[in-house]
Amino acid sequence: MSRRQREKIDAMFRQGRGSSTGGPPPSVEELRSGFAALMSTMVVPAGIRTSATALGGRPALFVEPEDEPRPGTLLYFHGGGFVVGSPETALSLTAQLVVKTGVRAYSVDYRLAPEHPFPAGVEDTLSAYRALLDDGTDPASVVFAGDSAGGGFAVTTCLAARDEGLPLPAAIVAFSPGLDMTRTGASMDTRAGLDPIFTRAALEHTGAMYLAGQDPRQPLLSPATRADLTSLPPMLLQAGGNEMLLDDSTRLAALATAAGVDVVLDITADVPHVFQSFAGGPLDEADEALDRAALFIGQHLGAPVKAERTAA
Repeated sequence: MSRRQREKIDAMFRQGRGSSTGGPPPSVEELRSGFAALMSTMVVPAGIRTSATALGGRPALFVEPEDEPRPGTLLYFHGGGFVVGSPETALSLTAQLVVKTGVRAYSVDYRLAPEHPFPAGVEDTLSAYRALLDDGTDPASVVFAGDSAGGGFAVTTCLAARDEGLPLPAAIVAFSPGLDMTRTGASMDTRAGLDPIFTRAALEHTGAMYLAGQDPRQPLLSPATRADLTSLPPMLLQAGGNEMLLDDSTRLAALATAAGVDVVLDITADVPHVFQSFAGGPLDEADEALDRAALFIGQHLGAPVKAERTAA
């Protein structure tokens, strides 16, 4: 592990955040272009092929290893606070997982707020999963994965699938997932000075676009505090010790444990939100975390998972 690497990344984010403070919040267009520019600097590993496709009525990016793929499918949901991002901005993460596991992946281009607020995104992610099932994909060979808002979708799509009586995937992998739109976790305050990316105002700005006036106290918006996690598959929650959203993961892990769900809570100290994006050189901890995620995925692919509907 390299403290110098962590300090360099922290300083980079703080410099970028500092240049945008003091004025009105950025427009949606500015948020989207800035995020795309940032993510274009992340390392995309060699050894993959990509192609445009569609899944469940939405565009998707198909990412596969150049060599013969191992059995299994990753269904990936990109991050971006429900407002920005695309399969292309998440390609570094998706590709890293494909290379490390040898498994193919579909990255879903779900609809974004404010044009399409809740529940449009989770409708799209669920439709993508349903399309895989309709195409004959064995649910025991599917792993949901995602980062930030997409990490939240990895959980809430599973909840929606269970409540519709669909068979569940083999596992869930969530990187710094957004799991509480009420923003009530203690880390929202205790990590405020440590988080180089977020402020409460910034999170509330994009959150309001996604909510569009709806009550955040719903299971599909705040599963860390509101969801019944009964019968969900094993999950890996990875988060950075310096992020304001840390307690989204810690509280979901506690709920999952109480519900009898196998859960691994994997927190890396002194790193920011979705630090895994810096794999491939800039941050050793990112590669190490993705190695652990790949091991988790490999351990769970092919394991049967039985869905049970929650009592009304």
